[in-house]
Amino acid sequence: MIKYIFFDLGATLVDESDVYKSRCRFAIDHLSIDPEEFMNKVYEEAKISPTPIKTAADAYGVVLPEWDNSLEKLYEAAYGVITDLHGRYKLGIIANQSLGTQERIDNWGIGNYFDVVMASAEAGCAKPDLKIFKMALQKAKCEPNEAVMIGDRLDNDIVPAKELGMKTVWVRQGYAIYQSIDDESKRPDHIVDSIDELIGLEL
Repeated sequence: MIKYIFFDLGATLVDESDVYKSRCRFAIDHLSIDPEEFMNKVYEEAKISPTPIKTAADAYGVVLPEWDNSLEKLYEAAYGVITDLHGRYKLGIIANQSLGTQERIDNWGIGNYFDVVMASAEAGCAKPDLKIFKMALQKAKCEPNEAVMIGDRLDNDIVPAKELGMKTVWVRQGYAIYQSIDDESKRPDHIVDSIDELIGLEL
């Protein structure tokens, strides 16, 4: 029986598209190259890297500014998804995030729905390290087979969660659309193209 639903944040509950645009624009302006050339590099990196813009910028020798959290916003469907699932399960977060994750989700009006918030900056480790998943499960007093991990990255979210025995839902939002399942052992239990499809989904 599933007791806990864990979410990633970026490109799962949180729309980072304005941050992406800002960072891509910065790199292109500092390179003075065809924007299409840089973006094609980003899309290529997105197949294998959880940070495709940074990886692409590094390849061209551009140092990006700090991530701008102020440009983030919740996906329109996020609140409805959270309130729907909260009525049936306990909720948690396992995310690679900078300091202040609890404050950010509080400011978005969703902080009180989550019993466990395990963010990399505070945890001292980051996905796909199994340690951060184990820390979250321990804090939740939950066995892996009693939990679901919902995230946008096969490499950061789905594969490590499956390795521990958690159920998984891959949300193909943001740059996740460029990833593909190259090994059936990595296939999640469910695949959705946006988080609004989580409403009513039998987990």
